[in-house]
Amino acid sequence: MKKVFLFEALHAATDEEMAKDPKVLVLGEDVGHYGGSYKVTKDLHLKYGDLRLLDTPIAENSFTGLAVGAAMTGLKPIVEGMNMSFLLLAFNQIANNVGMLRYTSGGQFNLPLVIRGPGGIGRQLGPEHSQRLEAYFQGIPGLRIVACSTPYNAKGLLKSAIRSQNPVIFFEHVLLYNLQENIPSEDYALPLDKAEIVREGKDITILTYSRMRYNVIQAVDKLITDNYDPEIIDLISLKPLDMESIGKSIQKTHRVIIVEECMKTGGIGAELTAQINEIFFDELDGPVIRLSSADIPTPYNGKLEQATIVQPEQIINTVKQICN
Repeated sequence: MKKVFLFEALHAATDEEMAKDPKVLVLGEDVGHYGGSYKVTKDLHLKYGDLRLLDTPIAENSFTGLAVGAAMTGLKPIVEGMNMSFLLLAFNQIANNVGMLRYTSGGQFNLPLVIRGPGGIGRQLGPEHSQRLEAYFQGIPGLRIVACSTPYNAKGLLKSAIRSQNPVIFFEHVLLYNLQENIPSEDYALPLDKAEIVREGKDITILTYSRMRYNVIQAVDKLITDNYDPEIIDLISLKPLDMESIGKSIQKTHRVIIVEECMKTGGIGAELTAQINEIFFDELDGPVIRLSSADIPTPYNGKLEQATIVQPEQIINTVKQICN
């Protein structure tokens, strides 16, 4: 076991897969000599050269299109979005090419492509750098969406994403890069379609992902002292949702809260609520409750920014209200 930061876990996954497979390359703004905005590709250009760590112009639509063409010819590109918000400029390539080409080509082309980078609400990054694009990409057929949340799952999931023959949108949270954890030294990979049971419990199921995992854990630590027994599930796979694991938990607790940093309207929680109601309605003792970010552009002001995000106290109060 070795204690590493989350960004180091992503670096190790990229390095190991590049060493194992010469078809793997990274492209994006400042991924080469600068080492990436959050140092996920630090010094890899010294090891693999400037063509496998390709510094691109500031043109997301162009270099995402380049990655699509590279994937169609058999390479395995990893596109780093310096901030995932910038990939809105490549939305056409992601929606009309990345998601569709395997289908529109009648299966003649695979798209072994990973699009990864930092997203989520940071600390006073302003509205344009605080986007939660998982909701934007969720409606695009042909994409798999994953959100890592720990150094352990970040490394294992990224390795699986790189090895996949299908396109993966890989979300990292800007505030989790300096999270530390012991991870195995030996090679490992994790399934891209499975949720993680963070804590088992019997009173209520709390579904969450990414940074909100830690707000939920903080809330649950207090709830335990008040004799509540919540179950925590980290979704990890945002598309497809692991309804099997979610269903087993609901059949045990019969109550559900979704805690997300996504917007409430049209967010991940909205789709999750719909699927729970369709499949497990008879197991519910009450309505599915969503705790989501406010439906406004994220303010720059620090106190206003915090007011838009779900806080542990809200989670505590909601759990008590539902369970009582």
